[in-house]
Order: sequence, then structure tokens, then C-alpha cells
Amino acid sequence: MSSKPRLGIIDWGIGGVGIYRLIRARLGPVPALYFSDTGVTPYGKMSRRELVARVNSVLDFLRSQEISHLVVACNAASTVIPFLKVGRLKVEGVVESAVRAAQRRRPTKLALIGGRRTVLSGIYRQALAERGIPVIQRIAQPLSGFIESGDVSSSMLRSECRRILSPLANCSHILLACTHYPAIIPVMKEVVSEDTVFVDPAEELVSRIGRWELPTGGTDRVFTSGDPQKMATAARIAIGIEFKRIIKVNI
Repeated sequence: MSSKPRLGIIDWGIGGVGIYRLIRARLGPVPALYFSDTGVTPYGKMSRRELVARVNSVLDFLRSQEISHLVVACNAASTVIPFLKVGRLKVEGVVESAVRAAQRRRPTKLALIGGRRTVLSGIYRQALAERGIPVIQRIAQPLSGFIESGDVSSSMLRSECRRILSPLANCSHILLACTHYPAIIPVMKEVVSEDTVFVDPAEELVSRIGRWELPTGGTDRVFTSGDPQKMATAARIAIGIEFKRIIKVNI
């Protein structure tokens, strides 16, 4: 068991590492625990029941590590936060921050790309409709897999981006409803209009986290249910973060 409280960050893969990096840049030496769950089916492909059960199991582990706050840095997992056993934990998902980030930009024609569970849940369509913002949605499930493998520029990735984004080429804004996607914004820009703005909710999310009374002191810890070496390689290539030690856990 860890001796000091930490800010917990959970994602299926390395997408949330971008949020971790921004927390470092904006909030200073907040001790963090990052958990990547690539040892299981991608969260975006799980049923709601499967996803709730899995994330609750991960939460049990994170509590054993004495986290004091939790960032659900995954859109799919954020759709099931109301069904999680969070107890007294202070929890923030990505959906509210993403909706606020989109609203601030006053889009004239908004699109959204995300994983299957995120899109089909309807959570974004409803939240944006409540603010009077219609949205065009596209499932972009394969993109996170490319990025998770450290691929941010291949011809296959570019082909998938063209397939997914071509129908959205003339949208004024595209909301990134997966924390992996900011890693390939340069590639996605090749497909859409030069005036299209990609909306990354990370800044809004970290701003909200910054209002918490966060722990201080202590060191960061990184865990994965998947392959530590693959995670380290992908985080370095796609996000630009070097993890010195990643601990493999079975949950």
C-alpha cells in the first residue's frame, strides 16, 4: 500500500497520459497514479454492464493505493460514472469538460468523433442538445488502436482518418471525444478544411481539476494491466512522455 495519497487517473490506454502531462504542466507537483487497462477489451467495445464491472474492479485496486481523487480520463468509462461505486472519492470524467469546451467555441457546425460506446450512449448528443447545439457524430474506434500501438503517421492510419473524417470536412469544429485523438491532430488536419478547429477538452478538464484540494508531495506511480514495454513505447512516441517504471498488475 502506498504511504501518501495520490490523484488517480484511469484510462483504457495511453490517451489519458496527455491529461497527466497537462496536469504536470499546469498544476505542479501533484502526486499521481496512472492506470492503463489495456489488458482487457477496449472500454469502447464493452457493454455497459461489462464496463461498470471492470471499472469498479479497477477502483478497488486504486483504493488499495490510497488515491484521494479520481480523473476518469476515458470517454467510454465516463459514460458509466453514475453507476460506479465511487464512495467518497472526488471524481471528474471528461464529458462535462468536453461539452463546455465545445460550447465556449460557439460552433456553427459541430461534429464529434469517438469510440463506439461513447457515441452510441448518446451522452454527448443529449448534453449538447440541452445547450442548443446540434452535433454530427462519427464512430472512430480504430484510431485509438493505432495510437495505442505507437502509430501516429502510417498510411493505414491516414486511410482510416480519411474514411472517418471526410464526411465532416466542412464542419466548423470537431470535438475529440477520445483522449487518444489529440496525438494525431496533424494527420486529421490533412483531411478537413483548413478552417476546421479540433476541440481537445484537456485544458478545460485540468482547469476543473485544479479547483480541487489536491495532495502534494510523494512520487508518481504508473500501472498497467497490459504490456508495460508497449505502454512505455506508445507513451513516448504518441504523447512525448518517458515513463521510467511501469508496474504490471493483474486485476
